[in-house]
Amino acid sequence: MSSGLQIDNISMRFDLPNGGSVQALKDVSLDLKAGELMSVLGPSGCGKTTLLNIVAGFLAPTGGKIVLNGHDVQGPDAERGMVFQQGALFEWMSVRDNVRFGPDMKGMAKSESSQIVDHLLDVVGLQDFKEKMVYELSGGMQQRVALARCLANEPDVILMDEPLGALDALTREKMQSLVLKLWKETGKTIILITHSVEEALLLGERLLVMAPRPGRIHKEYRLPFADLGVGQDLREVKKHPEFGERREEILGMIWDMEEEIMGRSEGADA
Repeated sequence: MSSGLQIDNISMRFDLPNGGSVQALKDVSLDLKAGELMSVLGPSGCGKTTLLNIVAGFLAPTGGKIVLNGHDVQGPDAERGMVFQQGALFEWMSVRDNVRFGPDMKGMAKSESSQIVDHLLDVVGLQDFKEKMVYELSGGMQQRVALARCLANEPDVILMDEPLGALDALTREKMQSLVLKLWKETGKTIILITHSVEEALLLGERLLVMAPRPGRIHKEYRLPFADLGVGQDLREVKKHPEFGERREEILGMIWDMEEEIMGRSEGADA
């Protein structure tokens, strides 16, 4: 059986009530090996989240298919875990009960699930907060819970939709370091969507820039910064000469796309 994730010629069209349609994605193809970390960015409306939802199984594409470990993806499954911008946690439950929810739903023995949960809470630095209710935690801590809960289901692929976008700058940097640590320690395949060029550079050994209307792959980079950032101060990584060059190149690329989108909008309104 082949391992890894294949995005095979994916297209997505949304039909509108007035009889029109929007082509959100067109002919997107990509092979992701098991254990690879890929960040995805692009201007608003380029189909980043649509693509992630198709990989998750939340949306069925109008063309193409997703193949994971040799079988077609037909819908949501525990082999693909999702971490949202807002943690989508059960606020009335404790931290420990949130993380244990998946194993409990699988019918796992309490002794086994307790071991898994305790280990994951250690990994994300929340062992001292396991009896706290989720609503008592800061945003950064809630995202740590969301990561631990995702990992407790032992997915092959972790999908992250702007998971750090709502955090303050310092907390965001700490969470970026945690994502890199978890990637190296677990060997999971990770796809992370972000609007931050710096974050995409730091957290993508592969970085995908998408172009809009219809959403498609504009350019792909293979970068050293994710590996360099494991266990290192990310501010030091940003001093790497190539980091600044890539950041300016990609910012210019996205800026040009945004200008083109604005030009189209003004032309349509004229």
